[in-house]
Amino acid sequence: MPQATSAAAAPRLAQDGWRLALSDHPAAATALNETGRRLADSGVDAWTRTCEVTATDDVAATVTACCDEFGVPAGLFNNAGYQGRIVAVPDYPIDDARKVLEVNVIGVLQVMQYVANAMIAADLGGVIVNSASMAGVGGAPNMAAYSASKAAVIALTRSAAKDLAPHNIRVNAISPAFIGPGRMWDNQVARQAEAGSQYYPDDPDEVAAQMIGTVPLRRYGSTAEVASVVSFLMSSDSSYLTAQNLEINGGSV
Repeated sequence: MPQATSAAAAPRLAQDGWRLALSDHPAAATALNETGRRLADSGVDAWTRTCEVTATDDVAATVTACCDEFGVPAGLFNNAGYQGRIVAVPDYPIDDARKVLEVNVIGVLQVMQYVANAMIAADLGGVIVNSASMAGVGGAPNMAAYSASKAAVIALTRSAAKDLAPHNIRVNAISPAFIGPGRMWDNQVARQAEAGSQYYPDDPDEVAAQMIGTVPLRRYGSTAEVASVVSFLMSSDSSYLTAQNLEINGGSV
């Protein structure tokens, strides 16, 4: 899952009493291990393993290893994602679009499927939270593949919630808007400035100000605020919520 959100969600969920099994792409192994080390140093029971979510065998092995270590998961924060290129549709590279959809849709589906099947076999119920985006709600300029993939995650969440309801497994999604500071915020601002579109100027500082200017609260959200919503959806406080997409957007519509 995106490292900034993962790093914020992990301690919050640990605070809520969850034992943590953390996974990230093999290329992010160093950051993943550092997150695990920090959690362990603070007394949190955290297990880490890299996983390529687009590789079926790797997902299956990771879920099996997690079950062997902790037992069947009671909850899943399904937060894998790849932002892809920021460029208008006429010039969007199809190979990159395929990668975005493979990670953000097929990867999310595979992880959810394997975890849900483990939950079903144990007959204990569970809760799943998928990461979508406001880009999937309204469509972001110059981000067609990412927007399409996150719209798919919202639809996937609603379908899965209906399929898994008979097994007492709740499935919801979150859709953050502008979240910062951090690498993804900086990259989005810089790439939108480079895109040369009618929607944003070519100065990153002006792009950032323009983006924030569209938010009624006049600021971007924090990863901690995203983690708070994840915490709520993973808790019994949301026990009658399923098939929902919670927009974390500072009032943007």
